[in-house]
Amino acid sequence: MEHDDCGASRLTRKRKSVDGHNGMFFIDHINEDILEGVLSWLPAATFFRVSSVCKRWKSVAASASFKLACSRIRSRDPWFFMVDHHINKSIVFDSAERSWKKLNYPPLLQQTSNCDSMPVAASGGLVCFRNESGNFIVCNPVTRSSRELPSLEPAPENQWLHAIAMNTCSKYHCSYSLVLVFGELPKLSFKVYNSSADCWEEDVALTKAKKVDDSVEYDSNEDDAVYFLSKAGNVVATNMQRSPSKQYSSVITEKDGEEIVYFLSSSGTVVACNLTRKCFSEYPRLLPAFSEYSIDVVECRGEMLVVVLSEFFESASLRVWRFVEDNRSWHQVAAMPPAMSHGLYGKKVDINCVGAGNQIFICLNSPEIFSYVLCDLVANEWVELPKCYMNGKVVEFMSAFSFEPRIEASV
Repeated sequence: MEHDDCGASRLTRKRKSVDGHNGMFFIDHINEDILEGVLSWLPAATFFRVSSVCKRWKSVAASASFKLACSRIRSRDPWFFMVDHHINKSIVFDSAERSWKKLNYPPLLQQTSNCDSMPVAASGGLVCFRNESGNFIVCNPVTRSSRELPSLEPAPENQWLHAIAMNTCSKYHCSYSLVLVFGELPKLSFKVYNSSADCWEEDVALTKAKKVDDSVEYDSNEDDAVYFLSKAGNVVATNMQRSPSKQYSSVITEKDGEEIVYFLSSSGTVVACNLTRKCFSEYPRLLPAFSEYSIDVVECRGEMLVVVLSEFFESASLRVWRFVEDNRSWHQVAAMPPAMSHGLYGKKVDINCVGAGNQIFICLNSPEIFSYVLCDLVANEWVELPKCYMNGKVVEFMSAFSFEPRIEASV
């Protein structure tokens, strides 16, 4: 296709004559609604090129009706917003094209007061940042639109902030909420920002739910090993959560109309905060007390999963676990092939993970190595991703946040 008339598409020939043009079909003959519908199905990376094809396509790309057509696409292959040591680059990994892309930062994040803002949560097509003042900035990395949320008034003074979770309205991606969980166990509270009302709601106290059993057995699908869980003592996790961006590592799920935020306590246990029932519970440990390991929580297919990297019998093991409420036990979902995980033994590797649909994106970091692995839970495939190069140098990332590249997602 060339110049402003879009030209005759040689790939759209039809056997039957159309408008007498010798059997050729011109894409210019498609009405606006159909054209918008067709373009809305294009891979997200092509959105950057659509407006440069011709005047008509540029007009379509900027129209409100095209954004509406895009919002009707139920899901898009995720992009992973990468965080490096200095948190000053905007680089994403496109899971559809399996390639790295550089995006320009939104102007609001380039301001002096916000230049050191840190990504802390993501949902739908949006990524949330937190600046040094403690205020939140929500942006669409694709369109570079952004806005700073109202300040917390009154701010939770002298309260430890445990989790920052973000949730997007699934219908047309028109609204979102930001959830903060703060306090000191067992006195926890949460606060919600609602984008529809553009305000922070009142603090809500969480009560402690019925206590789970102190001792639970592992249920492994792949081997006969049995581990016993205990709440006694403290977990020694000297290399847990090295990335500042994962300080508030948490996920939010919704099931049977109930919203639940999961986060990691300072001792490495998983805490589940039911926002609907206004209560919380603490799950049994994944490993015996005084074990050293790296752990993170992810959300996949609407459920919370836990990824654990640990060392046993002179080898490293990276496994994914699901907690089953019926029998109060952890069930293994997937395990990295031993040939891949063995090389992590003795390296003091820290993992920072994020879920997206059926996939888990894992950043592995230590003073000796760094790599990125994409795990497909359905196919049980583990693929190490290529390194990212900028100006001829390899860039090391500490963590990632998953979002869908959506031009219609509004801040």
